[in-house]
Amino acid sequence: MAELATIARPYAEALFQVARNADLTAWRGQLDALADVAGDAALRQFADHPKTAVDQVVGLAAEATEKRLGQPLLPGVRNFLQTVVENRRLDAVPAAVAQFHTLAAGALGVAEAVVDSAYPVDAAQLAELTQVLERRFGRKLKLDVRIDPTLIGGVRATVGDEVLDTSVRARLERMKTALIA
Repeated sequence: MAELATIARPYAEALFQVARNADLTAWRGQLDALADVAGDAALRQFADHPKTAVDQVVGLAAEATEKRLGQPLLPGVRNFLQTVVENRRLDAVPAAVAQFHTLAAGALGVAEAVVDSAYPVDAAQLAELTQVLERRFGRKLKLDVRIDPTLIGGVRATVGDEVLDTSVRARLERMKTALIA
């Protein structure tokens, strides 16, 4: 997986360089749709077949993405698709799009945070949690909350490579380590 992230990084950086002078929101929507299409196993199998032409794969992926969006692809998005297919890196598209989102969020002054919670979080709790985490991490955050019952209680927040784990499971693990030592 790390190898795929490494392969995707130059694509994400190039996408961002082109898109930052345009409408980032439109690019984000189109790239999300393209990532969904590129993640399809049948399309990837078709693309990996040695007798499949690049134009066939690009045409099929572009058509599926445009159908999903209800609008034509931006020229830059189509060029990106063409490039990854020519280089036989269709599998790197979802990772490149995820890295593009990170770069775009950084440019907008917002970091993306993944918050794992043992229980569902209502709107008031989410607002309070957002304030606490923004103070803790020192930047504006866009939270993506997921439910993970294995945490038992509390939350685990991940912003980039920083992790704040206040879950009951983490506390029990620390207690176990202290008792064993």
